[in-house]
Amino acid sequence: MDAQHTSRPDGRRPDELRPIRFILDYVEYPEGSVLVEWGRTRVLCNVTFQEGVPRWLAGSGHGWLTAEYALLPRSTHTRTPRENGTVGGRTQEIRRFIGRSLRAALDLSRLGEYTLIVDCDVLQADGGTRTAAVTGSYVALVRALQRLAAAERVPPDLIRYPVAAVSVGVVGGEVRLDLCYEEDSQAEVDLNVVMTGEGRYVEVQGTAERTPFSPALLEEMLALARKGIAKIIAAQEEVLR
Repeated sequence: MDAQHTSRPDGRRPDELRPIRFILDYVEYPEGSVLVEWGRTRVLCNVTFQEGVPRWLAGSGHGWLTAEYALLPRSTHTRTPRENGTVGGRTQEIRRFIGRSLRAALDLSRLGEYTLIVDCDVLQADGGTRTAAVTGSYVALVRALQRLAAAERVPPDLIRYPVAAVSVGVVGGEVRLDLCYEEDSQAEVDLNVVMTGEGRYVEVQGTAERTPFSPALLEEMLALARKGIAKIIAAQEEVLR
């Protein structure tokens, strides 16, 4: 991969992330709230803490975390209808993706029978909304748990390790980190990677849009994802300090 020459729409190097910014306490009412600005993508992540767990966890003493995700109607180039009643397959899949990613960061066995609800609302979409939702929600989750622990409503140190996510793709035969929408819509291979701060994988979602890809190409993409996630987690830690 040549890091000096690129034809990316925004002029980035193939291994370069879009600018990321976390605005803490964006909404004052949730236990934790963060607006993540990732390039031109904007996702509002709010965390709610409430008593009770799903029926299948009742009596176990364990807590639970669940996630919601939605595209606001004009977050995209054309209006996206609201999903009233029936939730689409893509939305449901992304909700589960976010939930799995965040549960990996927590020691839910020590939470008690409480549920953390993470709401991710896409205000503006330019690629990578699910990875931005995971990354921003982790920061909001830490903020929520810090406040709840200070109020002695939950035990301290429920976070086992930081978690972040990033996309990697192949566009025009070139491996690129953190695809914007224009790149994502043209990608020959698209990968979403969730990792911990220890460099361990939580989830890898990969699709060959046209031609199957080789193990060597997969490893090249994963190596680029690891590099990107290390920078993202450093940004998370910086804002949380």
